[in-house]
Amino acid sequence: MTKTRILATARRYGMGCMTVWLLSFGVMTPVPASTPAQAVQITHMAFSPGEITVKPGTEVTWTNRDQVPHTVTSKDKGGVLASQGLDTGDTYSYTFTRAGDYAYYCTVHPFMMGVVHVRK
Repeated sequence: MTKTRILATARRYGMGCMTVWLLSFGVMTPVPASTPAQAVQITHMAFSPGEITVKPGTEVTWTNRDQVPHTVTSKDKGGVLASQGLDTGDTYSYTFTRAGDYAYYCTVHPFMMGVVHVRK
């Protein structure tokens, strides 16, 4: 082999190795953990579970399993929870970013109440 041919082969091999090396960073880069999630079922005219405790950054999803509409509405005026009417199978989600206690109820059936406790 001539010197030129050896250098060309080395460059080609080196570029292939470099490409594989660079592509491996895409595989080795850690994927951020997905947002934690919690579920609350609306069934038998109640929120189940009625109280949950989550960490900040957790998304909570309410799913209406009853045959009648319900809402998820903060008890405190100006609170963060304010769903539209949820028909059977509909969902409502909210991601809690701050620690605290978030009491809520169904505006259609005010006796239905729940609490999300957000703790660090």
